[in-house]
Order: sequence, then structure tokens, then C-alpha cells
Amino acid sequence: MDQALQANPQSRMPGSPEADASAPTFDLIELFFFAYRDFVGDADRLLEDFGFGRAHHRVLHFVNRQPGLMIAELLEILGITKQSLNRVLKELLDTGYVEARPGITDRRQRLLFTTAKGRRLAMDLSDLQSRRFERALGELPQGAKGPAIDFLLAMIDPAQRDKVASLVWGQPYEGAK
Repeated sequence: MDQALQANPQSRMPGSPEADASAPTFDLIELFFFAYRDFVGDADRLLEDFGFGRAHHRVLHFVNRQPGLMIAELLEILGITKQSLNRVLKELLDTGYVEARPGITDRRQRLLFTTAKGRRLAMDLSDLQSRRFERALGELPQGAKGPAIDFLLAMIDPAQRDKVASLVWGQPYEGAK
């Protein structure tokens, strides 16, 4: 490990008298990085078998969770450009994991749906990541899921929280009970 990371690790421990309150929260930054690395790593390994990557995973996840999603809505959820989405979506369409259907009222719209094999892959990926959450929550005190949800929502820009909560739960989130 790099010497810079090892330098005076005690001063980086929470509650340490040597910890500088004005310094960046390296501990949270690094823990978040490593947690995310391992969280997406589970899915990455499965996706490799299909020749897919994280962008494919994100598209599959949200199309599976929101059947009939319009491309414009998917772009907004992912926060990417149409150009960034095109290659990934084309591969998912060409390989039969996602299908595009015309809109009911506006036939020019393209509504996205997962196919049976797309749903299976999306659920396999969700199951992998759910097991990691279940394991982690199992190591914490009872009732830790609510505060974890509150923390993750607090990490989201305030102007986006209600939109994200509505996407996740279909309604605004009222906080941990």
C-alpha cells in the first residue's frame, strides 16, 4: 500500500484527538469508494460472461424496474447523453435483452422493456447485490436499514431527492420509521 495512505493512520480514526475537523473526510470517501467497488464488482463479474459492462447493467436495471420507460426518461435517470446511451442500448436490443415498442398514443415514442432473458439477467444481478446488502445489514444492529436509506438519500442533491424517492418507491420518502 502506498506510504501516503499508511502515514499516521491513527490520526484518521473517527474520534481521534489528532483528527483535524477541517480536513477532508478521507475515511468516508475511501470507505464509500471501497464499498462501491465491491458492490459493483459482484455484478461486473457476472456481466463479463455476457460481454457487458456497468453501463449495460444500469440500463437493464432501470428498464426492468420501469417497464415502458421512454428513452428520454432513461437518459434523465442515468444523467447521460443520448450518444452515451446509443451503443449500450443497441447492444442490449440486438442481443435480445431489451426491446423497444412504439408508444400507445404517440407511435414515434420508443418504450423500452426487458425481454424474458433480460428480466432474468437483471434479477440475477439484483439478487447478487441484494445478498451483499443483506450480509452487510446482518452485521449491523436491528433496524439499520432505515438509517442507511436516510444516509444514502442525504447523499443525493436535495433538489433530486423527491424525484429519486418517487422512482424508487413510487412516492416521496418520509424517512426511517
